[in-house]
Amino acid sequence: MSTTRNTKRYTKSQIRKSRIRAIVVGLGFLVSCLSTLAVAQRVLLDKIIAIVDADVVLQSELESKIRGAQEMSVRENRELPPADELRQELLNSLIIENLQLQFADRVNIRFDDDTVNRVLQDMATNNNLSFDEYVTLMQESGVYLQTRAEVRKQMVLQELQRGIVNSRIAITDQEIENFLNSETGKEVLSADFFVDHILVAKSATDGNEVVAEKLRYSAALIARIEEGEEFLATRIAAAQEGRHVISGTDFGWRKADQLPNIFSEIVEGMAIGDIEGPIEAGNGFHIIRLAGKRGGSDQLMNQTHMRHIMLTPNEIRNEEDTIKEIGALRERILAGEEFSPLARQNSEDFSSVVAGGDLGYINKGGMPTEMEVVIDLLEVGVLSEPFESSTGWHIAEVIDRRVTDLSQEYARQQAENALRERKFDLELQNWIIEIREEAFVEFIE
Repeated sequence: MSTTRNTKRYTKSQIRKSRIRAIVVGLGFLVSCLSTLAVAQRVLLDKIIAIVDADVVLQSELESKIRGAQEMSVRENRELPPADELRQELLNSLIIENLQLQFADRVNIRFDDDTVNRVLQDMATNNNLSFDEYVTLMQESGVYLQTRAEVRKQMVLQELQRGIVNSRIAITDQEIENFLNSETGKEVLSADFFVDHILVAKSATDGNEVVAEKLRYSAALIARIEEGEEFLATRIAAAQEGRHVISGTDFGWRKADQLPNIFSEIVEGMAIGDIEGPIEAGNGFHIIRLAGKRGGSDQLMNQTHMRHIMLTPNEIRNEEDTIKEIGALRERILAGEEFSPLARQNSEDFSSVVAGGDLGYINKGGMPTEMEVVIDLLEVGVLSEPFESSTGWHIAEVIDRRVTDLSQEYARQQAENALRERKFDLELQNWIIEIREEAFVEFIE
């Protein structure tokens, strides 16, 4: 039997050890009694192979890990280390996992069944199956419950690591400035483009009249698209017509410099939905449409400055009374009373009550959808009718609207995210080393 323990926690560890040993003795007694009642021969159901702080690692857990590693090595045609080395490596990983799960339990990180189901739904979609079909398949294979448990466990571990590690990472203003000025930073922050594409092919043997005809045909395709015909439908229809060889490339999301040279400068000046062409090249006439754009330095944001009063039904005031009261407040404002004092006295939105209901400037998409629908239709200076959101009943007024350039803020946030991602893995390993060194671990031979 080998033992590792941290000196400064030795007394607490001894207490945990004695409790776990009591559990071990109890389990042993129970197994012995059950075996005696069933048959004279004892059957070992499972075995504790390590005590880890207030929990244990079982032989069955290790064997499951080993089987999984062996199956993966066969699938990936990858050689495994020697058996003893593999066993120790996987046992250490189980100990680290166990410590993290104990930590997550102490800070109350949990995920309900609906959240797990959403992950399983994504897994089903990725396998071109419905949720029910995917569940049935797993049940028939005998892995449904194990899969749910594994999904839940991985979600807990990811949430714990994200919270703990990010709180340990510090990004300085100087680091952000250095990143923004670097070639890597400029590359990371440059825009991504999604380009739809049609090619009317030509060959070296085409005469002038044929080339001119293909140019006219390309222009006619553009006209059809500009008149409302869907871009990809136009490409399919043109290919089916058979007048010329028609093709297209699925570029996916790419930086401008990752696109063909004849497109790279053009797309940077295009707005989403713009059509460009015919663009002549050696292989034919190209037509492109900018279907999407994300990132980049151009970050103009629609913002709305608004204020509101919110009331929420409760044990004293039911929903009907709440609607009447919010309506009465609206009438008082329309009759001449000041909005701000009424909000301070009555609003139940504690984040804005001190400011007289003023929410300041809110970015597009920054408020609940049902509220944003109402606010988007509200004219500046007009008091809304009472309306409901997920948080309660409201009356609201738009004070101002503006378009703000958030390019600098966006760039700095993207730089911080990139730097944080760079540091994450190293800081995660540092944290894992720390919790392992501080833990009480005893191996049971």
